[in-house]
Amino acid sequence: MHIPDGYLSPPVWAALDVAAIGVVAYSARAVKKRLGDEHIPALAVLGAFIFAAQMVQFPVAGGTSGHFMGGALAAILLGPRAAMLVMAVVVALQCLLFRDGGIMVLGANIFNMGIIGALVGHGVYRAITRLIGERARPAAAFLAGWCSLMLGALATALQLVMSGVASAIVVLPAMLGVHAVIGIGEGLITAAALAAIASIRPELVRMERV
Repeated sequence: MHIPDGYLSPPVWAALDVAAIGVVAYSARAVKKRLGDEHIPALAVLGAFIFAAQMVQFPVAGGTSGHFMGGALAAILLGPRAAMLVMAVVVALQCLLFRDGGIMVLGANIFNMGIIGALVGHGVYRAITRLIGERARPAAAFLAGWCSLMLGALATALQLVMSGVASAIVVLPAMLGVHAVIGIGEGLITAAALAAIASIRPELVRMERV
């Protein structure tokens, strides 16, 4: 899902750069206002975990591979705004250190993986747990991870279509088909990580979200 430079048209990547800057700036202000210094280690540790987990690739059908995205997990634990901030840092570091995605399209990658991932993951998880209760936490975490990846893949595909790189009839089935499989891994890792954190550091699950 990391888009390289040259794949999006200038109007598309410029608009997404502006959108990402605005959302990240808003998230940073909200986190600074709502969370105290005692929460900073949790943000840093979760960001480091997601950064490291994204380095692990797992095989997918057809010779392709996928990796954990982490937006849903961050949003479940921290809330959507703090999660968007954490994910923006993770995606930016991957771009600058490992060339995962282009510089000019960094805003698009932050938007697809960080902003959409956090908002969708948080929304799905909260909706299910409020409707069914905390007993649904594992299923809610799995679906939050799967949906966050699928919506991020859909946004990426639509951006490629708007840029004239490929037709919708080609890129949509390709992107969504592969990421439907990758999303299973995303959901399983999200649910397993949340369960492990809840058993080892339950205060992180009950931490104030922003």
